[in-house]
Amino acid sequence: MVDVHKPKVEYFDVPGRTNTDPKGFVRLVDSYRVEPWGLYMARPSDHQRFHYLESWLLPSVGLRASIFHMREDMTVGRIYIDIGEFTSGPDVWTSVDHYLDLVVLTGESTELLDVDELIAANSAGLLSAATAEDAVAKAVAAVDGIAAHGYSCEAWLESLDMPITWR
Repeated sequence: MVDVHKPKVEYFDVPGRTNTDPKGFVRLVDSYRVEPWGLYMARPSDHQRFHYLESWLLPSVGLRASIFHMREDMTVGRIYIDIGEFTSGPDVWTSVDHYLDLVVLTGESTELLDVDELIAANSAGLLSAATAEDAVAKAVAAVDGIAAHGYSCEAWLESLDMPITWR
């Protein structure tokens, strides 16, 4: 049974140096960097499994690429990608998650996750058919692009003139 929930919405207040997560918790951000192709964020975390989070919001490809720095060192070469809608405002960026996720093991593979959540959300009327179809198209483009670049998310994005770096 799939837990059906509304799309998760998150806010990134660049001048305020905060990140408001989908549950409404406001977290202080160490670093924001605005580039023509996206927004970089780095912040500590009080999560039991990870202590630090780095993310790139990439509106033109509908992706949020993240590295979770785990308390147990399991992050080497692992990038987590959320599929969604990412918009920039004058000060605050917004993220709306469209359920599908990718896990990239750099140099090895890309795995698509949560297709069941996408279908359940669409069936429950929480996501339109057009938005669900767009999410699938974004995920397929990312899987294809990452695979074509040796399972390197960074190499694929650089080929799209979106060079990303991590701290």
